[in-house]
Amino acid sequence: MIATAHFPAENIVVVLVFVAFVITGIWGSLRQKRADRLRSLEIQELAERLKFDDFNPNRDEGFVKGWGFLSQLAQGDNGYAFNILRGTYHEQALFVFDHHYQTGSGKSREEHYGTIFMLIVKEAFPKVIVGHEREGLLAKAAAALLGGEDEIKFESAEFSRIYCVRSGDKRFAYDVCNPQMMEYLLANRDLEIEIQGPVISLAFEPQLPVGQIEFNLQRLIEIRSRLPKYLLTQNA
Repeated sequence: MIATAHFPAENIVVVLVFVAFVITGIWGSLRQKRADRLRSLEIQELAERLKFDDFNPNRDEGFVKGWGFLSQLAQGDNGYAFNILRGTYHEQALFVFDHHYQTGSGKSREEHYGTIFMLIVKEAFPKVIVGHEREGLLAKAAAALLGGEDEIKFESAEFSRIYCVRSGDKRFAYDVCNPQMMEYLLANRDLEIEIQGPVISLAFEPQLPVGQIEFNLQRLIEIRSRLPKYLLTQNA
């Protein structure tokens, strides 16, 4: 007689669960890759419609290092940019890109994905970060990078309640957060701004839907328009 192997029912269940787990993982990975490709194609179409100069869908660690003085780009490990748009919008030079970085390690490791807008000016500004009180992306980064410097308070109690402003140059922070700027930010409470060197930036996490990119380009232009003119000419 030929011996027949018998497997306990619980072993069969374990094998089936493992196979299902593997299949689910592969399927999830394929779906994510498809979504990533679709996003890149949609951003490329946006770049062509807005007549941007260049679009690079590939990972670029050097880009992040080159602009690493910005708080959002200095966070975490394994930082890279991708889906990078470069061009002009309303006659302003800018970059828009998706951004990745890691925090933690082992089982506590987290992958972060966001979208960043950078408007490039001729001036060289001090650092000022306008984020959300102790909760926003840039507010927490600023607390570390600016050595725990105290927040700058404003006469508007509502603005000071909603926004956390940090800078080593209090006068510049007051110039940036003028009444027109505060009014705009209170009407657009999801915004977080960093200004430093030649950059005025907006940061969002998680990634913005492609359909919201042009809207936020418009808001970035609005932010620049609310800076006092003397700030944009004195260092040109």
